[in-house]
Amino acid sequence: MKRALRLAARAAGRTSPNPMVGAVVVKDGAVVGEGFHHRAGEAHGEIVALEKAGDAARGATLYVTLEPCTHQGRTPPCVDRVVAAGVARVVAAMRDPDPRVDGRGMRALKAAGIDAEVGTLEREARRLNEGFIARVEKARPFVVLKLAVTVDGRVAVPGRRYLSGKAAQREVHRMRDRADAVMVGVGTVLADDPELTVREVKGRDPLRVVLDADARTPAAAKIVRAGDPQRTIVFVARDADQRRTKRLRDTGVLLATLPRSEPDGLDAGAGLRWLAEHGVNSVLSEGGPQVASSLLRAGLVDRLALVITPLAGGDGPLALAGLGPPLELRGLRARRLGADLLLEAEL
Repeated sequence: MKRALRLAARAAGRTSPNPMVGAVVVKDGAVVGEGFHHRAGEAHGEIVALEKAGDAARGATLYVTLEPCTHQGRTPPCVDRVVAAGVARVVAAMRDPDPRVDGRGMRALKAAGIDAEVGTLEREARRLNEGFIARVEKARPFVVLKLAVTVDGRVAVPGRRYLSGKAAQREVHRMRDRADAVMVGVGTVLADDPELTVREVKGRDPLRVVLDADARTPAAAKIVRAGDPQRTIVFVARDADQRRTKRLRDTGVLLATLPRSEPDGLDAGAGLRWLAEHGVNSVLSEGGPQVASSLLRAGLVDRLALVITPLAGGDGPLALAGLGPPLELRGLRARRLGADLLLEAEL
């Protein structure tokens, strides 16, 4: 199962709206086939593994990171293929929370005379597909809030464009590669003109999302001009200035409207629901303090990732201000990234 989980993780950020699935076929103590789901619309992980195993799958054990599906989507039901392959036993890490499956796969396997069990390395499997699970169970993507801060909690240092060092920057680009979308507020666009692409590591660019109530994103911004403009989504208020929204729409970016929230902001929860409806499983928020605090106050953050640089006396606003009641962080983890420290915790 550990091998199946490692295989599934190779497709991080590439299977949405589907989950990541890896599978290994074992017979007489030897691996006879393995594979993973590469992207939506292609064969699921267990089918790839069974096809590689061929006739050797008959009488074998199939280890799969997620319960085989029972519904017709862009590909046929996996359960039918598993039964037809003649495997004797199926071990799934977790049940599929999709209401179209939700235990039906395991019951169908048992009804076909196959020994089927679920729960091996379930915690690891749930972490692997935390984005898919969040979209199914919460109707929004899994949200990772990343902030770079000084030791005194500030988000800038005079005279420095980047707060963090190279090792931390590479890690953030790895986060982007694994996320379906990266999100910022218009303040970040106006102040830093970011591309929000993957450059420091080999990978692919996520969707780029801007929370921009009053349609202030410049048509010449890098987030608009970097790559395919259709990969940039700008959320604006329903009452935003029509001339500015038309100018943005003419650039080719996708424009979507949201209700306002607070004096100058947008309903980020509605934006996340819109993204989930359009197949986004995971979002990396790289916005500034205003976006961060808004998401935290609304209970829309699943994981906090703080990159702390060893500098004191920073500039700008506090990274986390005006949160109200204290937030309990669970499972705190620390990792050195060059001279910086990455702190991660669940909320």
